[in-house]
Amino acid sequence: MNVIVSNKYQTLLSNLNIDVIKNINGVFTVDDLAVQFKNFFFNKMILDITALEDYEKINTMQRLSVALDMSKVILLLDDSPVVNSAMYLSQLVSMGIYNFTKNIDAITFLMDNPNTYKDVARFHQLGGVSEENPKHHFNDNNTSKKEGFIGQRILGVRNVTEHAGSTTLTYVLKKHLDRLYKAKAVETTKRDFEFFADEQCTSITESELDNYLKRNSDAEVILIDVPNDEIESYCHDVIYLIEPGIIQLNRLIRDDNRIFDKLKDKKIILNKSVLTANDVSDFERESGSKVFYNIPPIDDKQDNIKAITDFLLALGFTRFNDDEDKGRFGIFR
Repeated sequence: MNVIVSNKYQTLLSNLNIDVIKNINGVFTVDDLAVQFKNFFFNKMILDITALEDYEKINTMQRLSVALDMSKVILLLDDSPVVNSAMYLSQLVSMGIYNFTKNIDAITFLMDNPNTYKDVARFHQLGGVSEENPKHHFNDNNTSKKEGFIGQRILGVRNVTEHAGSTTLTYVLKKHLDRLYKAKAVETTKRDFEFFADEQCTSITESELDNYLKRNSDAEVILIDVPNDEIESYCHDVIYLIEPGIIQLNRLIRDDNRIFDKLKDKKIILNKSVLTANDVSDFERESGSKVFYNIPPIDDKQDNIKAITDFLLALGFTRFNDDEDKGRFGIFR
């Protein structure tokens, strides 16, 4: 049986074709709801967000996520600009609140088909969004082209040519990000990370990824070594690695002669590359593609590799600008 907590949308919710064991109407604090439903068994709670006191304050939603099992709660959002802002929706996702909708008809669907992170990841795409300039809204899924970002960022690293170095590059990027960001890295379907002996580099199964992301919602950056399209769908952004050797490229084209059409507008990274700037231009002309970055062979034992920090800057990790401004000796920190 289910529970309905309503206010502004009482009439709409009363027409839902679901079994209801308890129906309350009014405006309640988080503590009110916690007391009422602490020992009350129910299948799902349909919560009209306007029934929450101070619901536009994100700390109210944070307290709600602690007080109730949010996997059993379906939030019906209102038309408030605050609630529909990119900032607000992203913070809901960061708290593990995935089941929200503005569509009354979607409620019954969510009861039997609850969202996972993958279903709401588009609301976590915050390139350049700020409270003062909330570019994205609830029905706007376009990705900002600004380099800065706020909130958590999930960056995928994926091999295009075989053995292009996604695992090692994921580890090296994470090690460099550790200097200025709270960063973690995860791989699925393999256990190569164990050879790096880094507790923040985790090996899991694909089925565990949802829970991993929920547990680590406080991380600023999560790097995923991407093995397939299913895992890629969890990422806000993906870099595609090509090792530009003759054998690797010829094998790639033999296996899929349309590969560069598929990579159009993607971030192509030449990894473990000895190509010069002129060579890269030739590569772009012959492949009909655009190279985002050319990374030379690196020593993964080093802690501060200029090619990697420059690459992270190009990806929008702008704190490295401030780090460089401190100078070599950091006298004026």
